[in-house]
Amino acid sequence: MASALTQHLTADPAARPSLEARTAVVERRRRRTRLARLTYRTADAAMLLAASVTAIAFAPASQSFSNFAWGVAYALLTLLILEARGFYDIRLQDTPVDTVARIFAATSIAAMTLTALRAVVSDDPTLTGQIVRLWAFALVFLGAGRVGITLDRRRALRRGETGFNTLIIGAGSVGHLIARRLRERPEFGLRPIGFLDKDPLIDADADEGLHVLGASWDLEQVVQRYDVEQVVVTFSTAPHAVLLGMIRRCRELGVEVVVVPRLFEEVSNRVEVEHLGGVPLLRAATVDPRGWQFGIKYAVDRILAALALLVASPLLLALALAVRLSSPGPILFRQRRVGLDGREFDMLKFRSMRVATPAAEQELPAAEQEFVPEEGCAPGGVEGEDRRTRVGEVMRRLSLDELPQLLNVLRGDMALVGPRPERTSYVRAFEQHVYRYGDRHRVKSGLTGWAQVQGLRGQTPLADRVEWDNYYIENWSLWFDLKIMLMTVPALLGRHDVE
Repeated sequence: MASALTQHLTADPAARPSLEARTAVVERRRRRTRLARLTYRTADAAMLLAASVTAIAFAPASQSFSNFAWGVAYALLTLLILEARGFYDIRLQDTPVDTVARIFAATSIAAMTLTALRAVVSDDPTLTGQIVRLWAFALVFLGAGRVGITLDRRRALRRGETGFNTLIIGAGSVGHLIARRLRERPEFGLRPIGFLDKDPLIDADADEGLHVLGASWDLEQVVQRYDVEQVVVTFSTAPHAVLLGMIRRCRELGVEVVVVPRLFEEVSNRVEVEHLGGVPLLRAATVDPRGWQFGIKYAVDRILAALALLVASPLLLALALAVRLSSPGPILFRQRRVGLDGREFDMLKFRSMRVATPAAEQELPAAEQEFVPEEGCAPGGVEGEDRRTRVGEVMRRLSLDELPQLLNVLRGDMALVGPRPERTSYVRAFEQHVYRYGDRHRVKSGLTGWAQVQGLRGQTPLADRVEWDNYYIENWSLWFDLKIMLMTVPALLGRHDVE
């Protein structure tokens, strides 16, 4: 690496930053990365030691130096497992649910390993209780500590207090999509500062505040001038050799590089890498929406829906009575929607609005009788005249009006998790004008979905919603469903009435 860097410097020394300047960029990023990892490791070690002390304190009979030593051993073993599983790698997106799941796995493996070791050297009858208590406290302490750090880091990133300056190579549609996503989601920690492209395919003003900062030969100057610490390589008209050279040059400069792969729509979380000589081959395991896995999913959904209806029956009866007393009209609102394989069904909701009289509808102008969403956005929320009742406002704010859709799940029209169904009047037009919109209908529609917990509810960009829905289908698993259901509650509590 050093020889390659030296040759690159001597090729045109006047046009390139000094070695000292580039070394400073490398060291700054490494220092920030080391500090972040040290903070995580120190916090986790403190939480694990606190868990060990607390577990021993809650069991007076086990208060001994030997048990404390085993507690320290458990903490060290857990940290080693987390390290080996890449827990301290800097991640683009790390949800609290994923964090707790990885902590659960590491603490469980450490507990089982410690149980086996202690069983070999000791015949203590209280061994199992001690280990279970230690595991429980470690899971709670470590999980709470790491989730707290993650949420605090997200808040700091949203306030712009930290994050990596990010250069995007390629100013085409994918490059601008990446820029827009990073600006919308500052919690990712990547702050876009501009593009690098000799022949931009999209006007540089398409993203306000972001411009094309140069071409491939300006890479080092841009890295130094804007303190670039992260590069995202998207699609560009630059030849393969030029892009490859830029990636290698970034690594020489100590700048982290991520690449958007070609045919990225076909790349799922189940990608395996094989090699044909020195050429990597990506094998993406596909999810079959008509396979036995989805058969199990739909069966489990029906069982859970039946249990939920049974448990929530007092609440459902109370809501039905409140709707009946709020205004004249039916208790349930039925609306024709499109689900699996384009089949239509009546989606159920508690009625949240006053029934419009035929005379009032005739007095409305034609443009107001049929709501038209903004271009590029999905319909949703309060459309046209606001006729919500007071009961309806509360129900929609808490999504309680959606509870009758458990009957749709029980009947097999819907699933608990999946793409939200759309009205028949919109679907036909969306299928013709929105990329991959029809692919959403490969699975049953859901009460909640991956797009919804990402904030894409109501009148939000339709293309984004479709992208997230198809991502869910192509990366589906029972764990993914559980993760979405766990994320649904905070997503509902943190939103306004949008659907």
